Amino acid sequence: MCSREFRPGFDLYAQREARAAAGQPEHFDESDLYPEVRPALARLRGDGLWLGIAGNQTVRAGGILRSLFSDDVDLIGTSDDWGASKPDPEFFVRVAKAVPFAPDEILYVGDRVDNDIRPAAAAGMRTALIRRGPWATIQWNTDVAKELPTLRVDSLLELSSLIADLNSQAR
Repeated sequence: MCSREFRPGFDLYAQREARAAAGQPEHFDESDLYPEVRPALARLRGDGLWLGIAGNQTVRAGGILRSLFSDDVDLIGTSDDWGASKPDPEFFVRVAKAVPFAPDEILYVGDRVDNDIRPAAAAGMRTALIRRGPWATIQWNTDVAKELPTLRVDSLLELSSLIADLNSQAR
């Protein structure tokens, strides 16, 4: 975990469990979503695409995600569910096993080159780097962020037309 660089011996999982035991478990809800998430998922679903959410999250967070997105996506997978965290290649092996398509038919969307784009590409997936949050802001103008992703987007709403273009090129 990156946190160990700032506090040696820090165990994020243990700290999350301690917070939960103290009656303050991790929590997020609809108000924490970026504004374009629902419209983008609706548009992608309307395009007939198979959709999944996969990331470094706890079992508890996975439950919250499932309650928020049960009608919107086909899969919600977390690092805790799979016993592997990004950027570990095993995480992306798990994604590929859970998705009913070949790795080169998967578009993995992420905001970090190091944690998302590089390992997903190494697993044979197409990738989309979204400019969101501190890591994407820091990495956006690096050579690898310009060259490695299949797509680069500022908003999830851009994905529908870009995926349609990719799919028409593949035919």
